Amino acid sequence: MTYVSLATGVLLAAGYGSRFDPDGIHNKLLARLPEGKSVAHEAAHRLKLIVPRVVAVVRPGSDALARELNDAGCDVVFSAAAGRGMGASLAAGVEACDDAESWIVALADMPRIATTTIEAVASALGGGASLVAPFYRNQRGHPAGFGIAHRAALLALDGDAGARALFAAHTVTRVDVDDPGILRDIDTPDDLRDLDSAHA
Repeated sequence: MTYVSLATGVLLAAGYGSRFDPDGIHNKLLARLPEGKSVAHEAAHRLKLIVPRVVAVVRPGSDALARELNDAGCDVVFSAAAGRGMGASLAAGVEACDDAESWIVALADMPRIATTTIEAVASALGGGASLVAPFYRNQRGHPAGFGIAHRAALLALDGDAGARALFAAHTVTRVDVDDPGILRDIDTPDDLRDLDSAHA
């Protein structure tokens, strides 16, 4: 991989995963993929191949997950606010890298996003776009790219809506990709099995 973005990666890894394990015993992000890496490690690794720094946001007490993400090269931020939802996690991640001028935001339960897709989002940001999203067959997916113009709005996020309001209110630079991985998150054990069988 020759392209390295100047954007900072933010990996959201603070969800509860209650659909994967209703009893809260097993963190889905630590589930193993066929190649042996955890879901979170693989998602972080792919992001880290394109951006020089990845800040991963986890809940307090997620020590095993934090170690996995450290091993993948991430700077880990424990955010007590993360329990309020994805918006709060995203705000915490942006706040933790306040010297950044753009951000690529990915989800830790999406380990099959192609590095070429992350590179395409990063390239659009580098070319001056302030809000970027990849699309596969006309469906918007992850990761999302945000320029410095949206910093204040990102820091103000809270709750579980994430950055939907930003996408609704602003022009989005669309990057069309041949990458079903931008839509494949892991919510249930069946999702993990399906992901493994597809092995995208």
